[in-house]
Amino acid sequence: MENLSTSKPDPSGVFIHGSSYVDEGVAIGKGTRIWHFSHIMKGSVIGENCNIGQNVMIGPDVVIGNHVKIQNNVSIYKGVTLEDHVFCGPSCVFTNVINPRSEIVRKEEIRKTIVRRGATIGANATIVCGNQIGSYAFLGAGTVVVKDVPSYALILGVPGKVAGYMCVCGVRLKLNGATAVCGSCHQQYARQKGVIQRIQAADDPWP
Repeated sequence: MENLSTSKPDPSGVFIHGSSYVDEGVAIGKGTRIWHFSHIMKGSVIGENCNIGQNVMIGPDVVIGNHVKIQNNVSIYKGVTLEDHVFCGPSCVFTNVINPRSEIVRKEEIRKTIVRRGATIGANATIVCGNQIGSYAFLGAGTVVVKDVPSYALILGVPGKVAGYMCVCGVRLKLNGATAVCGSCHQQYARQKGVIQRIQAADDPWP
């Protein structure tokens, strides 16, 4: 099939496919790529080296960090913030009004959703607005989030519940009492006051 795109990377390395629309007043960081049939609305800020897949809608006034990957068919509405290195799987769902009605305007009732650094959102997962997803949390495919998610937590089911914990590298942890060591990258973790925390070494490659 012939490639109909007329877009080329600009000097900053930003690539926008010719079938996509970017409104005026959008900031896009260097190296970011926006693929087919996507729409970036005014006031949105997208960081550096992001990959925006096909049929993605962003904005208005959405904030997206650096190195974020958004797969196909995702809509990110006003009130949503994605920090650095967040992964949004195909067709995952965000909302921004808790009790929408077509007949009632509730634009002033938007509830903010924050997805912290390094979190993974699985395909077809749904995040009810007003909640926070902790750093490096992992939401399984089809999960429905109805409350705040702790950092490193593996969330599964409808409604989503903590089913375990994940390393920053994406491998499931095996807790030995109150501690865990990743079997892949050897990062160390400890449960303190009911919360899993990473024990950072002097040569730790992760922030």
